[in-house]
Amino acid sequence: MSTSKTIRRGSAAAATAVAALITLGAGPAQAAGWPPLQPGAHLYPGTTGSGTATTVDLADLGTCHTLPTPVRSVQVATGSTSMVLYPAPACTGPVPWATGSLARSNTPWPMLSYRVVPA
Repeated sequence: MSTSKTIRRGSAAAATAVAALITLGAGPAQAAGWPPLQPGAHLYPGTTGSGTATTVDLADLGTCHTLPTPVRSVQVATGSTSMVLYPAPACTGPVPWATGSLARSNTPWPMLSYRVVPA
């Protein structure tokens, strides 16, 4: 009987710890101003997902897209595609920058073009 109680107490303690860690993990991202993570890919002109989002067409693999305004942050939640961003128009520039298929990040410098690639 004491073993059963110990297991239940241990499970309850573990569940409480996991819930606390999830809450702590979500807190700083929201405090930093990131919008909620949504399926798809979104580009933002400001850091931490600020400004008006540009939604990326993830089905348009390989096509270069030049942006009217430089972007400084990106959110990607696809599982099957990612993006390569470029600091110059027409997918050019000395140092392209790649996302993963699940990413929320500020870019290292303003980006002016991108293409969607398989993850």
